[in-house]
Amino acid sequence: MFNFPLECQKQFEKAMFLGSFNYSIDAKGRISIPAKLRKFVNPDANDTFVLTRGSLKCINIYPMNYWRELLDSKMDRLNSFNPEDTKFLRLFLPSAAEDQFDTQSRLLVPKKLIDFAEIEKDVIILGMNKYIEVWNPKLYEEYLNEIEEPDETIAKEVMKM
Repeated sequence: MFNFPLECQKQFEKAMFLGSFNYSIDAKGRISIPAKLRKFVNPDANDTFVLTRGSLKCINIYPMNYWRELLDSKMDRLNSFNPEDTKFLRLFLPSAAEDQFDTQSRLLVPKKLIDFAEIEKDVIILGMNKYIEVWNPKLYEEYLNEIEEPDETIAKEVMKM
């Protein structure tokens, strides 16, 4: 692990995953993470990621440092006696898998996640601020086409402008 100067550490803290990339998944289920996204992986992640089901038909990839942050801030506070909390945990955690970059900056995606996201060969990789989504391009296009509100309406509502 490298010791970065404080000014570099602050850049990593503010860094976010951005952009959309057309890639493919190989026959062994490995996916390369684009260099433009890799450069923002916090050194605290140690090139380790958690891959799990997204809330839609996609795969979420969380750097390990952010995954731990999610566990600490959200999931550890869920009530196992609350049926909705338990339902969420049963959907989200059993499908999760941990992996590290190989020498070519690829991650191995479990078959159950590939099947869940209906991924064949081509994928769209989306930077989603602190995590990454991987989509079947056809399903992502369908998702975008289902959005009825104009961009400005969504932005106004979400950003409270």
